[in-house]
Amino acid sequence: MAQRVAQSDGGNKKATRVRVAVRLRPYMSKPDEKDEGPCVRGLDSQNLEIVNWRNATETVKYHFDAFHGEQTTQQEVFLSSVKPILPHILKGQNASVFAYGPTGAGKTHTMMGSSEQPGVIPRAVREVFNLVKAEDEGWDYSIGMSYLEIYNEKVLDLLSPNSQDLPIREDRDKNILIPGLTHMTISSFSDFDKHFVPASLNRTTASTKLNQRSSRSHAVLLIKVVRTQRILPHRQQTGKLYLVDLAGSEDNRRTGNQGIRLKESGAINLSLFTLSKVVDSLNSGTAVRVPYRDSKLTRLLQDSLGGSAHSVMITNIAPEYKYYFDTFSALNFAAKSKLIVNKPFTRETMAVPTLPVKRGRDEHEAQGSGTQPQKKRHKEERKTEQDGSSPSSHIHSPSEPSVMDRLIALEKLMMSCQEKDRLGMLKDVAQSRKEIQELKEKQKEFESKAMLFSRLGGEKSSAKQEPAFKNNIAPLQRKQLTASKPNKQQAVVQPLQVSQLQPLQQLAVVKKQSVCVKRKERKLSDQVEPPDGKENIMESGWESQVDNSMLEQSRQKILQVLNTGSLKELKGLQQIGDKKAKLILGWREIHGHFTKLEDLGKVEGMTEKRFSTFMKANILSAMGK
Repeated sequence: MAQRVAQSDGGNKKATRVRVAVRLRPYMSKPDEKDEGPCVRGLDSQNLEIVNWRNATETVKYHFDAFHGEQTTQQEVFLSSVKPILPHILKGQNASVFAYGPTGAGKTHTMMGSSEQPGVIPRAVREVFNLVKAEDEGWDYSIGMSYLEIYNEKVLDLLSPNSQDLPIREDRDKNILIPGLTHMTISSFSDFDKHFVPASLNRTTASTKLNQRSSRSHAVLLIKVVRTQRILPHRQQTGKLYLVDLAGSEDNRRTGNQGIRLKESGAINLSLFTLSKVVDSLNSGTAVRVPYRDSKLTRLLQDSLGGSAHSVMITNIAPEYKYYFDTFSALNFAAKSKLIVNKPFTRETMAVPTLPVKRGRDEHEAQGSGTQPQKKRHKEERKTEQDGSSPSSHIHSPSEPSVMDRLIALEKLMMSCQEKDRLGMLKDVAQSRKEIQELKEKQKEFESKAMLFSRLGGEKSSAKQEPAFKNNIAPLQRKQLTASKPNKQQAVVQPLQVSQLQPLQQLAVVKKQSVCVKRKERKLSDQVEPPDGKENIMESGWESQVDNSMLEQSRQKILQVLNTGSLKELKGLQQIGDKKAKLILGWREIHGHFTKLEDLGKVEGMTEKRFSTFMKANILSAMGK
């Protein structure tokens, strides 16, 4: 049985920051370019400054864990930034080193190097083998490697070039796994170099205007170290080292990417943008979700950023002014990344000593299999008591019997708790049985009473009805139900009879009427003329109620607006919209001024009814009514 133990160097989980180092590559200028000098320079081993693009007379200063200037060697970068985190791998913890920066800033040179100047990857692997050799005896070590690239959001195995896109999975312990990824066991650095160099040639590279051999994918090298204790309890610790060479962010206006190169740069920039979103979410502290799953790159770096790894980020920058904004954004990203906090812990499994079968389970099996196994166990127990020692005492260490005693005591406590629970259940069952018996007795009483009532009802019905129609169910209840309901059919049928049509005055007395009846009444009331003719006076004789002088004055104003008014003034009249006003202007240009208001009816769409409503609305509005 394996048990997962989470612990750190001090026994408790300690939080560690992401260490950020900045490396400035040497200044390189072409003969046809202006020699403007560098835009960034180092101040000391941890500080640097860059020209402020808003004000060239000012500079912006940055502070990091380490700054490597133009004259820094590969050995110095490795010793100061990478080597301190490697011993954690042998203690069952994870570590990661990744290079970040714009294209052409020297990331691949920092990670890979050359045969004369090896980079971080070969130096780190050699140091891992040196640490294994220098470790104390009592442990067996196994070192393996895996090598992959993320090209156009596809995970490809560099050790097996013919492989397809591999999935990324996560186990129950939150460890990132890649099923199907080749894992090779290596025993020495020469063995590693034999597999690593051919696999590096499988990585996708291409030429751009800014870089003759530009990386078109993110490369991830995984070194897995497993150490197992030779003596009991055979503890096993697993540590992983991630060495990541990121592809650089690209400005396609300067790189001149087209076609496939343009698609590759889009995938690179998208994954790096997702990486910046992950860093922002981790630094905000209030983000509900960290977008690790938005990109394959951030999914693989999930353990390195905000996870359980000792992480180092080497930010590569260029000093030329044409790289100014790329360098400025890279420094800002590095400043945010150093605020990320990881919580490393040791991944350890140990072999738990095999325990004897529990007593409760022994008894259960003995009851099912007969009495012979039980007799054999009693004989074995008597023999062990006569010998005065248990079989496990010959195998396990002296400290283990105390663990056995604790487990036996815990087992007894659990058995006693089970007996108490069983007694409580028996009491509850007995009480529920009593309640059920009482309910049954009450049910019998109710049934006897019901039988008496049914007999009385049967005698009464037999006295009133003939004996041929005797029935146990009393028919009076059904008659009462039908009699109690009002006869709704009479209220519905009566209005449909032709002989019972009533005048309108009598129909108004009915309280509940349907919608159809109300509409018919309205139509009939519209057809019937009122006795005094007041409605006709209000509809047709509204002009008679207005003073003649005021009426004539209003008509003249309306005529003046129709003849001389602009489009806006015409739209100010009642019942005149934008379309109608344009029609009036068109008619006026063709036929001239309106001689009288009735000429408005000659305009297209102006019917007699519309003209009357137009006159009424405008005259009454002009008079303030």
